[in-house]
Amino acid sequence: MKTAIVILNWNGAQMLRRFLPSVVAATPANQDKIIVADNGSTDDSLDVMATDFPAVEVIRLDRNYGFAEGYNKALSRVGEDFDYYLLLNSDVETPEGWLLPLLDYMDANPDVAACQPKLRAEHTRSHFEYAGAAGGYIDALGYPFCRGRVFDTVEEDRGQYDDVADVFWATGAALMIRADVYWKVGGLDGRFFAHQEEIDLCWRLRSRGYRIVCVPQSIVYHVGGGTLPKENPRKTFLNFRNNLLLLYKNLPERSLRRVMCLRLLLDALASLVFLLKGESGSFKAVWQARREFCRIKADFAADRAANLAAAQLESIPQQLPSSLLVAYHLKHKRTFQSLGKWWLAE
Repeated sequence: MKTAIVILNWNGAQMLRRFLPSVVAATPANQDKIIVADNGSTDDSLDVMATDFPAVEVIRLDRNYGFAEGYNKALSRVGEDFDYYLLLNSDVETPEGWLLPLLDYMDANPDVAACQPKLRAEHTRSHFEYAGAAGGYIDALGYPFCRGRVFDTVEEDRGQYDDVADVFWATGAALMIRADVYWKVGGLDGRFFAHQEEIDLCWRLRSRGYRIVCVPQSIVYHVGGGTLPKENPRKTFLNFRNNLLLLYKNLPERSLRRVMCLRLLLDALASLVFLLKGESGSFKAVWQARREFCRIKADFAADRAANLAAAQLESIPQQLPSSLLVAYHLKHKRTFQSLGKWWLAE
């Protein structure tokens, strides 16, 4: 079969009832397969699958391994008999015809390792969705952004990003990747548990010379934030810790020390902002994340060495070579277009 569409579910029975019918209806059964991998749910997810979707294959994991390791375990059981894996969140609505543009582009471009559709917000369908919009990028200090979303500024989709574009990272909410390449570069890093693991994976792909693209002719609608709300301290912890980990794992030696020193200052500033906003849990989470990073950093030294040894690009064109914070807060550049395209190498 061509594609294994794998939905990792954890206590998402309501999301399965709501969105899985659209995936089933829009997926050609003769060449693609839908699989729900249950990450040790304690709600009635498995009953929902047995009663409402008996034809959909279910992989049962014995506990919640998180997004990253959950997918690794699920995909290892799916196997490599597919050309592509498509990692799809359970809160994504897929309209008719959404899959074909992704397949066509991947088939026609063997140098592309992964791609994503355009993501619009399920609740505000005229606007991009925060988690992936029209493809992801990253700045010199590790702050991710998207075509259509820079920090908290989310644009209306007016067709301004309807061209296929090379990106730094593709969203884990709807990520198509070649099955053999997924395993060749080591898959998702299970130690991340959740958040920014797809950026780490995509950084490994890009540094090895693979292309990653957004194919906006494919459109899906994503709820987002279903597992952990944005203001949850646990989410703050994972985002700050994992961002430091992906920088340590992938940054070239020439910039690592400078970036890490700057990030210490910027993380301190971020924690102060949380405190002033009355979000004491997130204030503590920033410093817990930094302590945890320092504690486990040595465990990632071998990964860093392997990544640097395998890198084929000295710099990645889709990485903004300056600070997004400066552009956004001081220069008031709040959209992807306002950043200009001078920094994107042809």
